[in-house]
Amino acid sequence: MSFLAFLILGLIAGAIAKLILPGRQGGGWFVTLLLGVVGALLGGWLGSLILNRPLTEFWDLGTWLLAIGGSIIVLLIYGLVTRGSRDRTA
Repeated sequence: MSFLAFLILGLIAGAIAKLILPGRQGGGWFVTLLLGVVGALLGGWLGSLILNRPLTEFWDLGTWLLAIGGSIIVLLIYGLVTRGSRDRTA
């Protein structure tokens, strides 16, 4: 998969993960892109490690599910890390 396709996959996976998770997560589209790409990397790594299925094809359903799942994990961790800093500023 090309670098541009991976960025697009990360952006869309991050946006879908934000829609799936309840509550209000901070960050705009750039943070969504970064977290989505990190989540796609995490999903691809976990998929290749556990399921022997890396992120290879852009239009493969498994690729999208792994990327979205990884993005959800990264968003949950990001929410836990930034929750304390948001509470102090309010």
